[in-house]
Amino acid sequence: MSYTYAQLKTAIQDFTDNSETTFVNNLPIFIKNAEERILKNIQLSFFKKNASGNMTASNKYLAMPSDYLASFSLSFINGSGDHVFLELKDLDFVQSFNPDGSDTGAPRYYAVYDVDNFILGPTPDSSYSSELNYFYRPASLTAGADSGTTWLSENAELAMLYGSLLEAYTFMKGDADLLATYEKRLMEALVGMKQLGEAKEVTDEYRTGKVIRQKQ
Repeated sequence: MSYTYAQLKTAIQDFTDNSETTFVNNLPIFIKNAEERILKNIQLSFFKKNASGNMTASNKYLAMPSDYLASFSLSFINGSGDHVFLELKDLDFVQSFNPDGSDTGAPRYYAVYDVDNFILGPTPDSSYSSELNYFYRPASLTAGADSGTTWLSENAELAMLYGSLLEAYTFMKGDADLLATYEKRLMEALVGMKQLGEAKEVTDEYRTGKVIRQKQ
């Protein structure tokens, strides 16, 4: 089954048998924390998008999208019309490679500078059109109406439920055995999603054959 926002909130209260006001007011936080666990543990191409941008001449910074989580690739179009892909490095490497930001050239490397910007090395010597392919944070189920759904609430319903219950029962300072049960069920759901995102979703049986897992 899938969950609407209202159905998931009801399920959390039913499982915990808790309708106390403070608990109910924190239901959106429990759900957001569950979503965050899923997004940080599973790589799904459903949450991959691209964004066009512009590298500005003599500006070593490139703004990143507000929903950015991690990079797949960053490229720019050079004077010949070719896509040139940059290498992702750590911040220290890029700053050491191009210690004088006034030195310009065709960018070769990039790094996350802060929550809003990448840093490029060398500093662009011209304005270039860029394309960023990245893993993004989708809108939370809690951002919509009670009748609303998201991809996670429709396709990762077990992870959403048990992730939310783990957060809720931790808030309640609940029994350790039941907490362990919820965590176990969450991990089982995440394993299934990893199988989808890191095997089934990125291969086809015609080319690679069936996905074979090692026997336990």
